[in-house]
Amino acid sequence: MLSDLLVIMDLTGVAVFAATGGLVASRKQMDLIGFGMMATLTGIGGGTLRDALLDRPIFWITDQRYLLVCLGIALIIYFFAPLVQRRYTLLLWGDAIGLAAFSVLGAFIALQTGATPLPAIVLGMMTATFGGLIRDIVAGEKSLLLKPEVYATAALLSAGVFTVMASFGVPLILSTLTGIVAGFALRAGGIHFGWSLPRYRQRAGRTYK
Repeated sequence: MLSDLLVIMDLTGVAVFAATGGLVASRKQMDLIGFGMMATLTGIGGGTLRDALLDRPIFWITDQRYLLVCLGIALIIYFFAPLVQRRYTLLLWGDAIGLAAFSVLGAFIALQTGATPLPAIVLGMMTATFGGLIRDIVAGEKSLLLKPEVYATAALLSAGVFTVMASFGVPLILSTLTGIVAGFALRAGGIHFGWSLPRYRQRAGRTYK
């Protein structure tokens, strides 16, 4: 049952991330191929990097549903982008849920593959954020990772809470849900209240005689 739930969450997260990629393509006025590329990069980019680093079969090659979801979402956004843009706030909250779920899923896969807890946390964060990073680099936009509000921090929290709980033998369903809720709550604070980590302030250097 849990494995089916994880697959559903995974496909839903891919769809939401793919939609954000499609919206970027619409702002850049790309053609249909560009929409497909941006949706696919965003939807499966992070998981592809995770699987490559773990030296495991790339998930969308063994299960082509992920590619079909990305391309299907790209097609929908191509024809209905203005309608989706008007619901961007809803998409933003969906992205927050996807971020938390992807982080937990990435960490879970890393642990299942034999990674120790710290690499599993990092790989969970990468699963959730690197697709969007690649999208923004390709599109020439400022990445969410470089903006003040919490984003990667929320992904790290989700992956960290899940990994620590799983490492102490907490039942998988409880550790999964707790990790997702923790990361989503932090990201929600970033969206609604503008929460951010303290930023580095430039200081004058020492004067040496």
